[in-house]
Amino acid sequence: MDSLKRKLGARIQYLRKQQKLTQEMLAEKIGMDTPNLSNIERGKRFMTAETIEKIAYALNTTEQELFKFNYEEPAKFLHSDINELLSMADSEDLSFFCSIIKNYYIRKEKFKIKY
Repeated sequence: MDSLKRKLGARIQYLRKQQKLTQEMLAEKIGMDTPNLSNIERGKRFMTAETIEKIAYALNTTEQELFKFNYEEPAKFLHSDINELLSMADSEDLSFFCSIIKNYYIRKEKFKIKY
C-alpha cells in the first residue's frame, strides 16, 4: 500500500507535468530548492501545511485537489512518459521497443501472467 507521502508526491508530480512545469520551475515558484521538491514528489519527504498551500497556489489548484488520489492518473501519467520517450527514439530504437513489447505480450499470454 502506498503511503500518504508517496500518493501526495505522485499527485504533485502529475499536476506539475500536466502544466508542463519542470521541477526547477515549480521549486522556484514556491521558494524551495529542487532537491527538496524532488524528495517530496518521490514520497521521501513530507511537507508543512504552508508548503502544501504554496504548491497548490503555484499549480493553480486547491489543497483539496492535491489530495484527490484516483486510479486513472497513473495510466495517463505513464502514457505521457512513454510518448515522450518514444518521441526521442529513432527508427532502430522504435523497432527494438516494438519487439520487446510484442515479446512481453506473447509471454504474458503463454504463461498466464497477471500483474
